[in-house]
Amino acid sequence: MVWGMDSSIDEAVTPEATDAAGAGTGPAAGGGPEGAAGERGALAPVSLSPSRASDFMQCPLLYRFRVIDRLPEKPSEAATRGTLVHAVLERLFDAPAGERTAPRAKALIPGQWDRLRESRPELTELFADDPEGERLAGWLAEAERLVERWFTLEDPTRLEPAERELFVETELDSGLRLRGIIDRVDVAPTGEVRIVDYKTGKAPRPEYAEGALFQMKFYALVVWRLKGVVPRRLQLVYLGSGDMLTYDPVPADLERVERRLHALWEAIRQATESGDWRPRPTKLCGWCDHRAHCPEFGGTPPPYPLPVRAPGSRAG
Repeated sequence: MVWGMDSSIDEAVTPEATDAAGAGTGPAAGGGPEGAAGERGALAPVSLSPSRASDFMQCPLLYRFRVIDRLPEKPSEAATRGTLVHAVLERLFDAPAGERTAPRAKALIPGQWDRLRESRPELTELFADDPEGERLAGWLAEAERLVERWFTLEDPTRLEPAERELFVETELDSGLRLRGIIDRVDVAPTGEVRIVDYKTGKAPRPEYAEGALFQMKFYALVVWRLKGVVPRRLQLVYLGSGDMLTYDPVPADLERVERRLHALWEAIRQATESGDWRPRPTKLCGWCDHRAHCPEFGGTPPPYPLPVRAPGSRAG
């Protein structure tokens, strides 16, 4: 099986760039947010990434702020550390199998941190108030601990990934485009496919496992539609707690995900056309960068930048 996708990823693409791609900034997406056409005519979104789909399910207004208004967000230490750890685990596989050791992986951290800051200068803000470098040292030490913990969960000397940081994209029969970046794809000699995703946080409680698997089932659906192969296993590696969550999907699972995404797509289309993006308050609001614009916190959203249609009307 050849695993090179039609749209292969290059070194400059990051998970953040995929979210931007999922927002439809390219010509194929019509130049508008999340694939909404920029001609002020058809506003139906045409693409979804797992991140943006999760945003809408968490809070429609958050989706609007990120995708349509494009409000800036401050980089966070936790998310940036996750990006750094992902880069290290990706680069480790450049080395021969016998040299993929924990000390080598940890030695990659300083260089990958420099590379990350070069590509995203705004990250210098994270430690601007840390002139002695004490917080930065602790932050890098935590990244080392996360990388080291990975070696207790998987043995990279016995792995030869078919793909790393693989950009995948497919268009469903409905016209909905799905896209994202898969951390790692393993293909067994027998052709069985395993999709692996690294998480630098802790594993969820069992009652929340289904929500955690949504992203993985999303990727499995894309792979199935692209390759005609249902991945044998989906694997979430939680470096924060040292846990592994696995799931073996079947076609019926992925068909349910596809129906769910179409329903989500329709809800986003309706909100895009009506301009009705309602906040959904949860405990996660405390970490939201956009409370100053949220009515739940006494804020006012920016003027809606797209034309609003009356209920029941359609473009001609």
